[in-house]
Amino acid sequence: MPAAKFIALATALLGAVSASPCKPTGSGSGSNSTDTFISTGTTFSLMALRSGSEVHFQTFSAAKGSFFLALPSSNATCTDGSEPDSATFTLSEDGELLLYGEEPQQKAFADRSGMGQGKFGYMGGNDTAGTRWETTGFELDETNDLTLNGAEFLACPNSIDSAWSVWMNAGVENPAGNEGCLGIMARAVKATDPVMCEYTTS
Repeated sequence: MPAAKFIALATALLGAVSASPCKPTGSGSGSNSTDTFISTGTTFSLMALRSGSEVHFQTFSAAKGSFFLALPSSNATCTDGSEPDSATFTLSEDGELLLYGEEPQQKAFADRSGMGQGKFGYMGGNDTAGTRWETTGFELDETNDLTLNGAEFLACPNSIDSAWSVWMNAGVENPAGNEGCLGIMARAVKATDPVMCEYTTS
């Protein structure tokens, strides 16, 4: 891991460890300064926080149109030819969660309807969103924890390549027949030397 990236991740981990226990599904809220707050347009990765679990401090990966934790390989195509160990994101002024890449950028969505049960995925920049999909309303709070219109995240084990699949919390404890799902916080960590990538959709 490059030194700059290690320093950025280590800083985020220290912030998570020292955080207040006020958010029971993650590691807490803590405090943040204007030096570490991630503003619109800034590139960042997402780190799962769930103290005492396998997914604590795992970073979000993007593959096959979905998001995962502890995925061995995303098979993304990046402009520098590298294989990313995590997905890189930005937030738009409209509250869209975008994957950092060439225009048109791939875009995250969530389906919290009874059919979708919190499906959290992404689509091509020119694709049309489903009628039940939410594509705006993503925001970072003062501690850089990501939510969608106030909703947090779930992680479910035993997905592809033994990874954990990531879902939006739609009030379903174990969505889509999964078992052993955990509530997590998604902490944004500023990216150093971000690389544009195209993530697989199938």
